[in-house]
Amino acid sequence: MLFSSITFLYLFLPLTIIFYFFVPQKGKNLVLLVMSLLFYAWGEPVYVLLMLAQIVISYVLLWFVDRFRERRAAGIFYILSVLLPFAALFYFKYFHFFMDTIFGIRTKTIALPIGISFYTFQIVSYCVDVYCGRVKRQKNLVTYAAYVTLFPQLVAGPIVRYSEIEQTLTKGIDFSKFHKSFGQGLVRFVVGLGKKVLIANVIGEFVAEVAALSQRNLTLSWAYAIAVSLQIYFDFSGYSDMAIGLGGIFGFSFPENFRYPFISQSVTEFWRRWHITLGAWFRDYVYIPMGGNRVCMPRWILNIFVVWLFTGLWHGAGWNFIVWGLLFAVLLVMEKGVGRLFGNRKNSGSAMDSKSVLKKDLAKALIGIVKHGYVIFIILISFLIFHNDSLSNAVADIQALFAQGSHIAHNLGSVEHAVYAYVMRNRMIILCVGLLGSTPLPLWIWTKLQERLQTVRIGNKIIYVLTSAMVLCVMVLCTAYLIDGSFNPFLYFRF
Repeated sequence: MLFSSITFLYLFLPLTIIFYFFVPQKGKNLVLLVMSLLFYAWGEPVYVLLMLAQIVISYVLLWFVDRFRERRAAGIFYILSVLLPFAALFYFKYFHFFMDTIFGIRTKTIALPIGISFYTFQIVSYCVDVYCGRVKRQKNLVTYAAYVTLFPQLVAGPIVRYSEIEQTLTKGIDFSKFHKSFGQGLVRFVVGLGKKVLIANVIGEFVAEVAALSQRNLTLSWAYAIAVSLQIYFDFSGYSDMAIGLGGIFGFSFPENFRYPFISQSVTEFWRRWHITLGAWFRDYVYIPMGGNRVCMPRWILNIFVVWLFTGLWHGAGWNFIVWGLLFAVLLVMEKGVGRLFGNRKNSGSAMDSKSVLKKDLAKALIGIVKHGYVIFIILISFLIFHNDSLSNAVADIQALFAQGSHIAHNLGSVEHAVYAYVMRNRMIILCVGLLGSTPLPLWIWTKLQERLQTVRIGNKIIYVLTSAMVLCVMVLCTAYLIDGSFNPFLYFRF
């Protein structure tokens, strides 16, 4: 079931809210579990059994870990609790790729359970945290199952750790803060829905139109690269906003997953702003246990490459994802290496006159522009690799950015010029909306407007009316689009 579907918006979600808030506190987790299983079974009726089996197995293994805490057997049960979820993930996601591509043994394609990468990471993080004593083992199976299957973040994240929602799961909703949480969650959900339906889907139509053309010109090639990046961003960040918003509606506080990544001035900064929960997971459960940056240079480089190889593979079993992950490994090693070499240089501390200060500020601004341009270029290239199903198609898309390769049309006739111009004109507005929406500018304008209105006596009422009108308007537009349109995939469902 999709968040951006009429069934979810006007049937599943209202019924879940009604059931959740009308049952006693002790029954809320059971409601969440039942509705989450129904949500998942809507699209994966068979694989819901796989998820339930993993939940029960990890629950039992952790019971044995606690039971034999002071014995060697505890370590064996802990290793099994981590390895078994990864074994299931490997079989469904990577077995076909490794057997066919690496070993040359042909096997049947195995259907990939939706969201298996996300809920596997949640189960593993919980098992590690319990074994290391960071959290206490949840003795109530329903509560633990509700954590793993929690439908707002079940199939596409953000990756929520047990410690982040433990209090709400075990102690219930804090009603003193709930009214605010519900309102903010509703607004956040609608904003995410708008990003998905009104921006990502429309840009996705443009991406599909250009991909369907046998050839394209240079302008269309660059517009295509920009559109691919924007589609991926608004699709995934929109889903994350909806998930965080739904969490707020039900009294949970989910971690942020995106913080305007396209304003970054380094690849390192980009990955602190993009898919934040995935980066934090690999940092805490892979990179730091391997030694992080507290090791010698060769070992540190190895750690970076291992983490980014896994990051690429996590997104998919394909050479394009491996290359995509290793590309970022190379870039991060280069950036961090330069930082190690020049990061410790200090200013001389000598006084500077106003002209020198102005020159320094201009130099900083120019360097910032160059850095930002470098990051944007890298991101456009990387997402062309990420988006394509094969490296050959990705290479052709990248070559087209330099007027090279099979995708570039030469000796264009009047008909081709007219087609390309029509495609660009038809989608120019949504591309501009996407570019502006990917920056903090809209939020900055809204924040400043709120600050100005709060100086007026009835300012809070005006803000409430404006917010309500925005929510209603976006809901009406999204509903109209969903009824009329057919293009509505979630890109990260395939991961």
